[in-house]
Amino acid sequence: HVQLVESGGGSVQAGGSLRLSCTVSGYTVSSLCMAWLRQYPGKQREVILSVDKAGRTSYSEFVKGRFTISKDNSKNTAYLQMNSLKSEDTALYYCATDLNWQNYWGQGTQVTVS
Repeated sequence: HVQLVESGGGSVQAGGSLRLSCTVSGYTVSSLCMAWLRQYPGKQREVILSVDKAGRTSYSEFVKGRFTISKDNSKNTAYLQMNSLKSEDTALYYCATDLNWQNYWGQGTQVTVS
């Protein structure tokens, strides 16, 4: 059973940086496609970045050039590095993966940019 736990959210001033972590248990992160999503109040979650098993990444136009996704296989953790943060990046952030046609989500972590 795959479990994802996000951490690293918080409050930051515009222009600052944060790194979110997604610790994976129950499976090896190197064998998983991972995605980061965010959700604004009253809106659906949207994928902002993803990385497949081969390490190929895709980015939403809203974060390209500012956010990066990576994995640390030794820590079984995926990361979302967020730079040049803007007020519109304020949202609830989730990591997610799918395995054997089952989707898995973390609990979410709040990012507030002021």
